[in-house]
Amino acid sequence: MEKMSEGTKRTTTKSKSPFKRLVGNIDCLIVALMGFYIIHLFARYSGIGVSPDSIMYASTAQNIHDHFSLITFNNTPLVFFPVFYPFFLSICIFLSGGMDPVSAGPVINGILFGITIFLTGWITTKFKAPSIIYKWLILIAVVLSPALLEIYMYLWSETLFILVILIFIIAYHNYLQSHSIKALIIVALVAAICCITRYAGITVVATGGLLILIDGRLTWKRKVSHLLVFGAIGISLLGANLILNAYATGLSTGTREPSITPFSENLYYFGTVILDWAGLPASFDPIAVAFAIIVIVGLSTLLIVRTAQHHLNSYENIIICFTLVYGLFILIIASISRFERMNSRLLSPMFIPLLLSFTCWIPDLIKYLKFRKKWLLATPFVVAMLAFEVTIAKVDYQKYDDFKDYGIPGYTDDDWNKSSFVTFLKTHQHIFKPGYPIYTDADEAVYMFAHMHSTLLPHKFFAGDVAKVYAQKRFYLIDFKKLESSELIGLKDIQAHKTLTKLCDFEDGAIYICEKK
Repeated sequence: MEKMSEGTKRTTTKSKSPFKRLVGNIDCLIVALMGFYIIHLFARYSGIGVSPDSIMYASTAQNIHDHFSLITFNNTPLVFFPVFYPFFLSICIFLSGGMDPVSAGPVINGILFGITIFLTGWITTKFKAPSIIYKWLILIAVVLSPALLEIYMYLWSETLFILVILIFIIAYHNYLQSHSIKALIIVALVAAICCITRYAGITVVATGGLLILIDGRLTWKRKVSHLLVFGAIGISLLGANLILNAYATGLSTGTREPSITPFSENLYYFGTVILDWAGLPASFDPIAVAFAIIVIVGLSTLLIVRTAQHHLNSYENIIICFTLVYGLFILIIASISRFERMNSRLLSPMFIPLLLSFTCWIPDLIKYLKFRKKWLLATPFVVAMLAFEVTIAKVDYQKYDDFKDYGIPGYTDDDWNKSSFVTFLKTHQHIFKPGYPIYTDADEAVYMFAHMHSTLLPHKFFAGDVAKVYAQKRFYLIDFKKLESSELIGLKDIQAHKTLTKLCDFEDGAIYICEKK
């Protein structure tokens, strides 16, 4: 009787009109609008946050819109990042009547964050033991999350990637209802879009493949055929993107250096990020490795147990599987290829799935325990979640207090807006005589503020590129003093090979002519 009742409920839910579904999730919509407003609140002073990656995305998007070419601000093909996010931004330029992505950033990110919040709440209503209180607690945790706010305050591809992951989870659950080829193709196309939003989107393809393999309702013959269809479509766009990159530059994903951080160190940083997400102070960092292992083992255990119990046809299982695959992938790839140190941005796509993975079993457990006063069982979880949300709300307020009179850190904050050197660079472009290359330690900053093309100083690791710079008879050097990097050749390295004549000198930057000694 219980099974019949659940089946009837599902049928009734499916028959609801889109309007009724929206009304049924009006709380999700309200919190989504709150998320939209919060992004605008942070961006009110000087606009959306802009990093070097942001300028790469925005300039490529502008070139797609204007010339339908995948060329970045430095006149080179986009290779280091996949193509879909700049393509998405180019659509935004078209829809906004030509507004550049940096100016439109608060609206773009506010909408993306709002939809992400709404879909998160909507997914929780589809859990096996849906709970209004649980949904509200999750929605509040998501909209207040410092980890997510950091992402949506910047013009970064993770803003779109996180949303597409949620769409994949919904599409895969739809496929599980029928195992039809049509549903399989749809979810594979979503996975393909994930792969060209960020290269880490390959984890979505791996998640789908793993879920097909452990699906006990498919015969081995159907598993193989579905794996082939899903895999072929899932990696098709990524394959095309890599081939295009290789044709344009000879490199499929750009120049990549080998990792200098071993797996054990990455595991430590992984743990510190998760501890920080949990609102715990830095004093807990000594247990970071143990905590990271607990997270990985916990996710593995949840997946194994649910598979053994034949609970595969659920949102919870898809979410747990993705969280585990993504976490392991980042740990392994960061130990092979060199990235920035493991941080919240790198792991941000697993924040919502991780939150849901480690909380989704609680409403389920409370529902099936035979205890009259079930609210007593829920109280510890509710109190813990509220305490967590109060903690992260304080973090958000402190960030807002820091940013409201200064700007979001990056190329739109007051350090750059009020820089005397930047003002000079904007108004004295005539000092650069044509025919001589311009090198700098921040080519994206030169483009953003002076709309000039320059070449980034090479990494010390690439000896051939360094030799090419020193072989130049004469070139200009734009030196942003506060951006000195130990990885790039610097002023002292160049002075050892060239005679430098200073054209201007400010507290935060200088311009030199570099000639043969």
